[in-house]
Amino acid sequence: MALFSTKSPPLIGIDISSTAVKLLQLSQSGGRFRVEHYAVEPLPPNAVVEKNIVEVEAVGEAIKRALQRSQTRLRHAAAAVAGSAVITKTIPMPADLSEEDLEGAIQGEAQQYIPYPLEEVSMDFEVLGPVKDNPEMMNVMLAASRTENVELRVAALDLGGLQAKVVDVEAFCMENAYKLVADQLSVPKDATVAVFDIGATMTTLIVLKNQRSIYTREQVFGGKQLTDEIMRRYGLSYEEAGMAKRQGGLPESYEIEVLEPFKEAMVQQVSRLLQFFFAGTEYNKVDQIVLAGGCASIIGIAEMVEEQIGVPTVVANPLAAMTLSSRVQAPAIAQDAPSLMIACGLALRSFD
Repeated sequence: MALFSTKSPPLIGIDISSTAVKLLQLSQSGGRFRVEHYAVEPLPPNAVVEKNIVEVEAVGEAIKRALQRSQTRLRHAAAAVAGSAVITKTIPMPADLSEEDLEGAIQGEAQQYIPYPLEEVSMDFEVLGPVKDNPEMMNVMLAASRTENVELRVAALDLGGLQAKVVDVEAFCMENAYKLVADQLSVPKDATVAVFDIGATMTTLIVLKNQRSIYTREQVFGGKQLTDEIMRRYGLSYEEAGMAKRQGGLPESYEIEVLEPFKEAMVQQVSRLLQFFFAGTEYNKVDQIVLAGGCASIIGIAEMVEEQIGVPTVVANPLAAMTLSSRVQAPAIAQDAPSLMIACGLALRSFD
């Protein structure tokens, strides 16, 4: 008889973005989540370029500082690789295969879809359910990434003093965290919802139908362009420009000359990504837009997107229904909330 349940140990979510390491630890009680520990630690410029880790030591140091600042005692973590580094494919398979046979069959199928030798690839799969109108077949989602992408994240966590228990895919983390946002929306559960994660250098679109991801696409665009423009126009360093962007203190002309054109550019990116989605699928509209990532915190951006694109738009707050531990500073985490979708998706892996 087992005295202790063999529940998997709780995990810290570690989101490694282009400009910062975000750490989040959640607990759950009575169906409600609580933020136990949280920290955001900036990364030096170019330590991570377009979601690829370039300087693993610098990332490890930032993780170490985030751990100290957050005061968590946990040492098991979940991290994620970017969508651009992952190949995902839904493959129909016979429904009566045992797990062992399925694994072998997936390995065989994978060779058709993965352009690298299989020994250079880390792979996983998940059974999604029966194929529509054919109960003898099931859909299986295959996800594969080059092992070096996975190993760099594992190494960075290791240098920071953490052990990687889960390496997820950012798009799946967003889908996981979307459940926390869905209740705040006025659309039905089966709605088509476009989530835009607009970070420092990358914008990712994930479209969900019935709260499952049906489309994802990335393009290079983000808040770093605004930071660069502030540096250029006002003669500030990278750090000073980033600080001024968040905390204010720029000349009055900033709003009209710098911020407004950037907001216009953001709306154009959202519109463009939606056009790619419509062109590549049978869909021609979405019911709701959700803005996430650091750029979603720009005041007035949701209203501007809604007005120009004509789709109801909200800013993501995955923490809206959560309580906070006394260690967590409410004003700081409230400002960061839209950029914590991936960290939330990772932290939720504790409750799988």
